[in-house]
Amino acid sequence: MQDITLILLGAGNSTRFNAPVKKQWIYIEDEPLWLFVAKQFEKYNFSNIIIVSSLDEIKYMQYFASYTYIHGGTTRQESLSNALDHVSTPFVLVSDIARCCIDHEMIDRILNAKGKADCIVPSLNVADTLYIDNMPASREKAKLIQTPQLSVTQLLKQAIKGKQLFTDDSSAIASLDKEILFVEGSTKAHKLTTKDDLSKLPCLDTVSNKTFVGFGLDIHPFEENKKMILCGVEIDTPYGFKAHSDGDVAIHAIIDALLGAAGMGDIGELYPDTSMEFENINSALLLQDTVKRINSYGLKIEHVDITILAQIPKITPYKDKMRITIASLLGIQAIHTNIKATTAEKLGFVGRNEGITVHAVATLSYIDWKEL
Repeated sequence: MQDITLILLGAGNSTRFNAPVKKQWIYIEDEPLWLFVAKQFEKYNFSNIIIVSSLDEIKYMQYFASYTYIHGGTTRQESLSNALDHVSTPFVLVSDIARCCIDHEMIDRILNAKGKADCIVPSLNVADTLYIDNMPASREKAKLIQTPQLSVTQLLKQAIKGKQLFTDDSSAIASLDKEILFVEGSTKAHKLTTKDDLSKLPCLDTVSNKTFVGFGLDIHPFEENKKMILCGVEIDTPYGFKAHSDGDVAIHAIIDALLGAAGMGDIGELYPDTSMEFENINSALLLQDTVKRINSYGLKIEHVDITILAQIPKITPYKDKMRITIASLLGIQAIHTNIKATTAEKLGFVGRNEGITVHAVATLSYIDWKEL
């Protein structure tokens, strides 16, 4: 086993990628990018592999693979510091998940130089004419710095303790007047920053055409003198639903169906009814947040079908408006949203006019990043 810990940084919010999906969640065949990258490093038998991500993504990531997951900060340096708190090996190799096409020959050059300097850095020479502050500069003295970078762990921990922010590990180590060794980098190690970079990354394969189906069910009793909202539509009745939120039983079932298809748990985990944050909340807002989460994790909604089981009120007059409203909230066409309604033939609590139950089925697929 190597006396090196690998840290893969991926806690950014991908604002420059400018897409509904975060770049670390685009799918390569059947794997999100962060997992695709991590698996390429497994051959080096590191002491530990640490994935740094945003806190709300970590639980979902843990279902994919058993790495060590650490929540990141608001800056690269804060994220790195959080990860270094969990590193006990004498050396640490730090890379960005966005540096996704791994050149193993370059990695070998970095690892083979271990111990020859305090930080081993892959770099490329500048081939084009170089200007700095609108003045020509010597390109022979310039280098393009890449990751991963191999550092002495204790020195890197010491270097990033202060308030000064560094854009990479070598800059931090250099601030201590420690030795930096440059090894040959790789043009293959292009960093994914914007959507235009996707065409420059030949290691990225096509997306799997798998589809995923989820089922949701919710039940709410009636409550007198409360406004009824169903499928985001106000229903003309003197009663609504007894619930922590507005009680939109149909939207709640749809959320559970979506989360089920995505493997993301259930509505109670994301929006617990014990939280004052969600008291009397408009359930349409919860659905919009769910859709945003699902999209950011590389999945898109294909189709939703719901069945409303209600003795009262009459649903048929509202079905078309419900369909259009739900489709808009999901960001899909109305033809891919279906609303069905039936009675309980006066059987059970629904038949006794005590409440409503709704069943929902949702279908998801991977977002095709080639179409972004």
